[in-house]
Amino acid sequence: MNSILLIEDNRDVRENTAEILEMAGYIVYTTDNGKKGVDMATKHLPDLIICDIMMPVLDGYGTLHLLSKNPDTANIPFIFLTAKTERSDMRKGMEMGADDYITKPFDKLELLNAVESRLKKVESLKKEYEQSFDGLSTFVADMGGKNALQKFLQNKKVNHYKKKETIYMEGNFASGMYCIVKGKVKTYKTHQYGKDLIIDLLQDGQFFGYADILLGDRYSESAQALEDSEIIYIPRDEIQPLILNNRDVAGKFLRILTKNLADRHEQMLKIAYSSVRRRVAEALIYLQDKFKTENTEPFKIALTREELANIVGTATESLIRTLSDFKDEKLIDIKEGKIYILNETKLRHMKS
Repeated sequence: MNSILLIEDNRDVRENTAEILEMAGYIVYTTDNGKKGVDMATKHLPDLIICDIMMPVLDGYGTLHLLSKNPDTANIPFIFLTAKTERSDMRKGMEMGADDYITKPFDKLELLNAVESRLKKVESLKKEYEQSFDGLSTFVADMGGKNALQKFLQNKKVNHYKKKETIYMEGNFASGMYCIVKGKVKTYKTHQYGKDLIIDLLQDGQFFGYADILLGDRYSESAQALEDSEIIYIPRDEIQPLILNNRDVAGKFLRILTKNLADRHEQMLKIAYSSVRRRVAEALIYLQDKFKTENTEPFKIALTREELANIVGTATESLIRTLSDFKDEKLIDIKEGKIYILNETKLRHMKS
């Protein structure tokens, strides 16, 4: 059950509004001034805050300002409830970060629609959207409505890339993001001496290149097709306004970016401190977890030795020696250049 904090100095308005919300099934906390409201918000962490502007002790603007400075309350949706209808007051509230604005007098339906709409967006942000075109499209629909989804999807051209064909290069202008309809893609960074490190391997439905249209003007890594692939290109000027003009959307993308950066940090730590044997084992398990199908046969890996070495972060010669050791230990088998995982448990729990 969702909880709402109502901050309103007029007793009649406060009691009537609380009654409407409670009848609609919400848990309601009430107080009559902004200072108490800040304390209650910190204590109860409600799902939404409705706040009057003109109040004693601390007005609505001051309340919103203090709540936005606290990491625990900064992302709680905030609706101003006020009799002030001047455009400048509304603009000031929205510029400070208010999510909505209801003017008095209001009817029951107007209040409940505003609350339900804002809570629905909060629930959308809590979803774990899959990193795929369908997942991104669902996210866009949740944030911007059906019209935004239709505009986002319409007239998307499918481009065809041959095996080993470059999709974009590190340092190129980040003109847009991509989604794989069919095929496999690798993203990688190149050392100044020409050595590659594979950052990610992507398959049907996954999207890539979105981080760079948010973080800067140029791609921070390169992308190449691992096999013949069909890929949709989404121009920067179509996705960027949706992100920049909607703080809910921007917040979700920032969370996606934060997770990706954390994953890469973990990858760098493993390269720096784990043995080659353990890194090779982890790479094999990573590939199995990412690409294994329902087939009950042993999982096989068809990447070249150089590509696999670029995932591990080691020389190709070191990788080959380690694979030979794993074969002798019956952890894997190698037939016609393909690697078959035989003992997943030992690989997954390899210590050194």
